[in-house]
Amino acid sequence: MKKKKYSNQQKAQIVTEMLQGAKTVSQISAEYGIHTSQLYKWREKVMTGMAGLFDDHSKSEQAIKARYESQIDELYAEIGKLTTQLSWLKKKSGIDIIER
Repeated sequence: MKKKKYSNQQKAQIVTEMLQGAKTVSQISAEYGIHTSQLYKWREKVMTGMAGLFDDHSKSEQAIKARYESQIDELYAEIGKLTTQLSWLKKKSGIDIIER
């Protein structure tokens, strides 16, 4: 038996029908040809993910921005350190004199 693939849009519509309660899960299962356990899994996924819709995304954006800026500062510090080391090595090895 070939499995039918359902788009996320279709899954959302089917779970919405389940949550409305106008039809029983068995009726929805028969109508779409989906096993009831699969329907319950989809519903559980919706119910657990629903709380995330109300999260404050600005906090996560601020955390990402702070991490990014911290990483930039670390990289500039590393560039400064490597530039200083390179200058010192050139001076000690006499390469600076040859390049002139």
